[in-house]
Amino acid sequence: MGSSKSSAHTAGYEIDFNGSATDGNADLGRTVVAAGAGTVIMSEYRKTDGFGNVIKIRHSDGTVTLYAHLNARSVGKGATVRQGQKIGTVGKSSAKYNLIAHLHYEQRTSSGAIVPAKFNGTTYRYPNQTLTSRNCGGGTQPQTGSNNGNNGGGSSNPYSATQVCGSGFKQIDSQSLGSAGKVVLLYSAATGQNCVTTLRNSGSGKAAVQAYLQVQGKARKTDSGSYQYYAGPVKDTARKTCVKWGGAIGSAKYDSPLEHCD
Repeated sequence: MGSSKSSAHTAGYEIDFNGSATDGNADLGRTVVAAGAGTVIMSEYRKTDGFGNVIKIRHSDGTVTLYAHLNARSVGKGATVRQGQKIGTVGKSSAKYNLIAHLHYEQRTSSGAIVPAKFNGTTYRYPNQTLTSRNCGGGTQPQTGSNNGNNGGGSSNPYSATQVCGSGFKQIDSQSLGSAGKVVLLYSAATGQNCVTTLRNSGSGKAAVQAYLQVQGKARKTDSGSYQYYAGPVKDTARKTCVKWGGAIGSAKYDSPLEHCD
């Protein structure tokens, strides 16, 4: 979302995001985007826990992010979302509490435990910290959620493969798609995951972009759509296991052999 200040609940690692500590309901209706690609496992209005309109997204590593008190939900249960995709708007919905508009945000393990949140690879400084949003322009890094073609006609792609895949991933291979862009394969030694993203050279308008990853013995994972900057990140665990990977931009396409088996 487009906020710059936040504070943590005293009971745990939850975070309530606001544009500032004193802006009241000024955040109402601001865009909320997915922190990472994944599958929506909850999109509903909850009464008993006071979350109101809440969305949960399960990511490829099994972790979950939660977004609560939303004014509106843009995705339903079972939907596949990409990093930076709009999933709703900031609100103050709750059947238990009288709230000021804010985004309640949690990062959870696969077992459901709430863990310290990380932003751009850095752990949030609890109990409060001022953060610079990457969602609405400004700052030195590309904006989260700017892959949807709504940021004007930029002439170049501000994203790198490591920014798309996230902290800990390093490039191990790439393949040019001519003047259209390239497909990049990355690996995280810490998690044993590969990641594939297809990057356009141009940031002007949108194009049909695809990225895929297939670990030997597993089903292929694919992200494709009409994107401004990139497709992906497509991730899967492949420690000491061969992979096929590739992608396309328009008619330019690359399909790897079974490789990178170490």
